[in-house]
Amino acid sequence: MNKIVEELKKVKIFYIATVDGNKPKVRPFSSVTEFNNHVYICSGKNKEIYKQLEKNPYVELSGMYDGGTWLRVSGKAIIDNTAQEAMLLDPTGPSQLYKANDGRFVTYRLEEIKAYKFNFYAAPEEIKEN
Repeated sequence: MNKIVEELKKVKIFYIATVDGNKPKVRPFSSVTEFNNHVYICSGKNKEIYKQLEKNPYVELSGMYDGGTWLRVSGKAIIDNTAQEAMLLDPTGPSQLYKANDGRFVTYRLEEIKAYKFNFYAAPEEIKEN
C-alpha cells in the first residue's frame, strides 16, 4: 500500500487546509484511498472545498496519531475521476453520499506530495509514497 495512504488511515481523521481568497479554511476528512499507487481524496461538487480547489489546488493535510506524534502532508489536488469506484469501495469512502459518475462526486489525485511525521522529541521523519 502507498505509505502516505497508510499513514493517513492510521490517524483516522485528518484536517485539510485550503485557501479561500486570502483566508485559510480547514475541515475534517477521513476519506482517503490508493489507486494506481497514488493518494486520492474526494469531495462533492456542491462543497466549498471544490470551489476553493478550482482556484488554488494546493492543500495541506494534518492529523494526530495516538501518543503525541502528528502527520503533515502537502500537495497539489488534481481532479482525476478515474478513482471514483476505488474511493467508494474503500471503507473510508463516502459510499452513502455518492455514486460513481453521478455528476456530484469528484476525486482528487495528490501530486507534488511532501509528507512528514513530527513529534516534540526527534527530527521530522519524511514519508515517501512507496
